[in-house]
Amino acid sequence: MFKQTSILLAAIALFAFTVPAAMASTTKCTVKGIENHVVTLDCGNKAARLKIGDKVKVKADKKKAIEGC
Repeated sequence: MFKQTSILLAAIALFAFTVPAAMASTTKCTVKGIENHVVTLDCGNKAARLKIGDKVKVKADKKKAIEGC
């Protein structure tokens, strides 16, 4: 009985932790304009994945230093 209960709990935990991660999507966008507190992004044809009211996380790419001779 204990073994069946632990397997059931493990299966539920696995399902609960993987489903929200599957819902998130990543898209690369380009900033097209900034006006006051509004940022305009161009995501191309992948913009269809986004809906009005969706929360998005924006992470700026770090520019790498170029080493010369």
